[in-house]
Amino acid sequence: MPTIAHPKSTSLSFVLLRTAGFFIFFLGVVVTAQAQLSKTEKKLAAYVDAHQGEALKLLEEVVNINSGTMNFDGVRKVGQVFRTKLDALGFKTQWVDGTPFNRAGHLVARHSGKGKTILLIGHLDTVFELSSPFQKYTVENDSVVHGPGVGDMKGGDVVIIQTLQALNDAGLLKDMNILVVMTGDEEMSGDPLSKSKYDLIEAAKEADIAIGFEDGDGLTETANISRRSASGWILKVTGVPSHSSQIFTDKIGAGAIYEASRILNSFYNDLSKEPDLTFNPGVILGGSTVEHNGDKNGGSAFGKENIVAKDVIVTGDIRAISPEQLSKAQEIMKGIVAHHLPQTQAEITFDEGYPPLAPSPGNYELLKYFDQVSKDLGYGPVTANKPRDAGAADISFTSGYVDMAIDGLGLGSAGGHTIHEIADPRTVAMQSKRTAVLLYRLTQQKALPKR
Repeated sequence: MPTIAHPKSTSLSFVLLRTAGFFIFFLGVVVTAQAQLSKTEKKLAAYVDAHQGEALKLLEEVVNINSGTMNFDGVRKVGQVFRTKLDALGFKTQWVDGTPFNRAGHLVARHSGKGKTILLIGHLDTVFELSSPFQKYTVENDSVVHGPGVGDMKGGDVVIIQTLQALNDAGLLKDMNILVVMTGDEEMSGDPLSKSKYDLIEAAKEADIAIGFEDGDGLTETANISRRSASGWILKVTGVPSHSSQIFTDKIGAGAIYEASRILNSFYNDLSKEPDLTFNPGVILGGSTVEHNGDKNGGSAFGKENIVAKDVIVTGDIRAISPEQLSKAQEIMKGIVAHHLPQTQAEITFDEGYPPLAPSPGNYELLKYFDQVSKDLGYGPVTANKPRDAGAADISFTSGYVDMAIDGLGLGSAGGHTIHEIADPRTVAMQSKRTAVLLYRLTQQKALPKR
């Protein structure tokens, strides 16, 4: 499966200004807001504040371990760091070997208690392999740190750990049903996907609520109650090769390049206005001979201006907000492909990819809980972000299994998937407090949705 990007819609400077302004705002109201917290919730917040230094040291430690998806040893080392933390909290942990899907593997942890089962989702890998020049954690100031994975998403993993440590300190964790899955191949999924995501899906089947700690759109005043799908497609077109003087004749027809152009233009005309649907042709090869190398996302083509093209291969991705939208778009694309120009043939195939996490009443309800927690802590409201402002994520594999799901609870960040990746270290405490209080309230809530 091709690498799935996680685009950000905001510039580095814009995110930093937004984050700085947000902190100035909440510092002015936090004392009043604390009055909205129970004694137990204040204890959770106090623990996070008292142990912020430890959390940031943990973040620095794991960021400085290269864990590019294909650096299996590095992914395992980061997994071991978090496994040790979870073992200390009484979780039963296991490392799932990734050999069957050609990846390092996953960390899965379980804490048995009572009540609803809550699944916390992170990932251990980054897009920065050993060959990348971007390898180290550096501090610019108290609001900006640089490093591979600080935002996507080792910062989110640290939030998971600090949240659980706060709950444990308050004596609350012992009664909770918590599952933790930190995958080792979120940035470049193993193959087949059915094996790569098996343990995550099995955890989702057991869980009632799923919470993901990806960085979403990089803004801490938003969260994801939906994620678009991310899957690939391949278009293969053939025509009749001939001297160019014979193009458009009954015997030779239009040639492969005209047919591919017709298809792509029809995709655009028929589907580009559909809300939250995108489809992008990323690579196109055409000519008399074509050699496509899917593993390297490229290939080669040979042709001449006086030869009618015989072959075209186009690869692209498609992203949709719901299974229904994805299915409808695929059927329209298949229909377009089926109507050929003279003397041409074409076929399109779709891979399984990441499914969509559609917005649901349960997801909106969970966002309401999180929004209220944020306001009670003095951090202001949290709204749903725009689905197009964040990429695909592992939480989508919980769709259809859990009653409620929310994602994007990672750090305030920007520049993900680039050597300019940054995060605001102050948001480790913010997100840990929000999540700890949220989990406490969810376990106390008697009227959560039933399956």
